[in-house]
Amino acid sequence: MGCGRVGSSLAIELEAAGHSVAVIDQSKEAFRRLGADFKGRTVTGVGFDRDTLLEAGIEGAEAFAAVSNGDNSNILAARVARESFGVTNVVARIYDPGRAEIYQRLGIPTVATVIWATDQILRRIAPGGARSEWRDATGTVQLVEVHPHLDWYGRPISELEGASQSRVAFLTRLGEALIPEAHTVLQDGDLVHMTIRDEMLATAEAVLAQGPVNR
Repeated sequence: MGCGRVGSSLAIELEAAGHSVAVIDQSKEAFRRLGADFKGRTVTGVGFDRDTLLEAGIEGAEAFAAVSNGDNSNILAARVARESFGVTNVVARIYDPGRAEIYQRLGIPTVATVIWATDQILRRIAPGGARSEWRDATGTVQLVEVHPHLDWYGRPISELEGASQSRVAFLTRLGEALIPEAHTVLQDGDLVHMTIRDEMLATAEAVLAQGPVNR
């Protein structure tokens, strides 16, 4: 639902990956963004209207993305798709950070556009500390990109995990993702992505910022 820049890009990418795609938008003119080669279904209407959803093929849908420019419309459409039609994979884009967190806790998967964009920019202009990349629906565990002290380089991942009481989910090394093992040694230039419980975040940041105790 929504054929703006995000919706049209999603539709094109999904179709290119071999999926059948239907796009709903209130403006027929919006479908021009899909290009002449788009072979999917286009439906003009309100994305949370049952008849519109049925016309788009919601009963046979495996996934539904609500990415219009309205938070209320996105949430309502996502709920209708999941609760009325039983679509398992549902996600809604939300601009309001406060509402995004509420809906996430209610079990409605959301992409908080403002939070994500702010976080991505901050991680590039102020790389110190840890920046959240993902948070679970209960709000207790985060996936964060951390920037360890230089003295951690050359040390095994297991030592880093033990000191921070967290887990290294993966590394980005030379532009490629790497799932480390206990004996994997941290190399200069690695981007470290860790899963950390919220209450341990400050402790982990402090440990990573000062380097190993025994050098």
